[in-house]
Amino acid sequence: MEFVRHLLVFLHLLGMAMLVGTLMLQLKAGKEAPVNKGWLHGAGVQLVTGLALMLLAPLTNQDYNHMKLGIKLLVLVVIGVLAVLYVTKDKAPKWFSPTLGGLVVLNVGLAVFWA
Repeated sequence: MEFVRHLLVFLHLLGMAMLVGTLMLQLKAGKEAPVNKGWLHGAGVQLVTGLALMLLAPLTNQDYNHMKLGIKLLVLVVIGVLAVLYVTKDKAPKWFSPTLGGLVVLNVGLAVFWA
């Protein structure tokens, strides 16, 4: 079961890397570029692996801070909803990339600094 937990943590970190990479691609494309679908894929990977880690916690003797996980889930849902709303548009609003980038940094900071 420990291998499964490590695999899920690995995939969860890859999801975070997808979000950071998508942010870099979005910034490089310019402020008027369409929304990259990587936002949806990264948020989906983070959501699925995060929920799987939470559900496996009793089996792997892990004790997670539920307040922290709830806030991280809320931030991730905001990222996902914004991505879904604007992925079909021809151009992303000017505030889109900085906002989602800030939310990604917030989520990583919560993961690292909140014990």
